[in-house]
Amino acid sequence: MNILHVDASASDGETSHTRRLTRELIDRLKAANPDAVVTYRDVVADPLPHVDMTIRHAWLPENSDDATYAETLGRSKPLVDEIKAADVVVIGSPMYNFSVPSTLKAWIDHVSIAGQTFRYTAEGPRGLLKGKAYLVLSSGGIYSQGPFAANDHLATYLEAILRFLGIADIEVIRAEGIAYGPEQDQAAMAGAADRIGEIARAA
Repeated sequence: MNILHVDASASDGETSHTRRLTRELIDRLKAANPDAVVTYRDVVADPLPHVDMTIRHAWLPENSDDATYAETLGRSKPLVDEIKAADVVVIGSPMYNFSVPSTLKAWIDHVSIAGQTFRYTAEGPRGLLKGKAYLVLSSGGIYSQGPFAANDHLATYLEAILRFLGIADIEVIRAEGIAYGPEQDQAAMAGAADRIGEIARAA
């Protein structure tokens, strides 16, 4: 099993809810699959530049020998290779202003490449990736249900882009309402940990 682990929280490993939870999930998955190989990407510690039209031209076959695009392709191709090789993708992300952190969006833009992770057909775009994804998400408020559900552009966006790329088997693990006080914070983390335990037992 090849596991791609992506963390996007700006907080460090001890204060970040998602980093703690993704670490627990990875440990559980490795325990269930001792031969698993984990590739780790911390898009905060090693941020990617926002993409421009250079990335589109860099991937065109006719530009493969063009030194102008070599740096862009050299940055993007390893990321694409990693997600294409992954049987399991684990993404840890807090909600920032109802959506994904910009560092995670930059990574998504680097791996969403026509002809590599999806392609256009006469019937429309078709995802080229396979496997399973776990989305480990945190938010100060509660957005999975209730009056603020329409503001959730974190889980909805990540699920949409992964399905667009071909990954249809997606599990969402949430720690919600962590800004509502210590009791809710603890309850949210306990609930997420319980869900990780369920996943590990089924792995």
